[in-house]
Amino acid sequence: DDVSDWSSDVCSSDLADADDASNPRAKVSELSAKVVDTNPYSRLMALKKMGVVPNYESIRHKSVIIVGVGGVGSVASEMLVRCGVGKLIIFDYDKVELANMNRLFYTPDQCGMSKVAAAKKSLSFINPDVEIIDFNYDITTVDNFEHFMGMIEKGGIGGGRVDIVLSCVDNFQARHHRSEEHTSELQ
Repeated sequence: DDVSDWSSDVCSSDLADADDASNPRAKVSELSAKVVDTNPYSRLMALKKMGVVPNYESIRHKSVIIVGVGGVGSVASEMLVRCGVGKLIIFDYDKVELANMNRLFYTPDQCGMSKVAAAKKSLSFINPDVEIIDFNYDITTVDNFEHFMGMIEKGGIGGGRVDIVLSCVDNFQARHHRSEEHTSELQ
């Protein structure tokens, strides 16, 4: 299967536009270490000045897949987006519920939306520099797993392999399926 064929079928991108006119923050074309209130990366670039991270700019060339955007996945997604990762691909098949309000970054107006569509909307607003792709499906079915594996291989920046996959699922079946049956395929 061609990875690009899936986006129109199961990707809920149409629900959240990264170039939303309501976002007052323009995209940042080049990272700057200048510490000013208008530079969303200035505090992070301080890591480079301190010698903690030799090339902070390289994060913009990294791609990450997160499976599950519930408790752990929503926090991981938010931190990666705030840090300016280049591309974030999120997978989940659940919907936002009022019960999520006490622990996740979802908002009451997002109730009933798929978690990935709601997450993309929130994350794109936080940082429009990040390319966010969302897939609303269960990765444990055969067809969906094949597409998921294709995204690992060809979903990265420039059509290459993604740099890291984070399994943030709270569903035992999905966690077991990923670790037991297909770990060897990820290597």
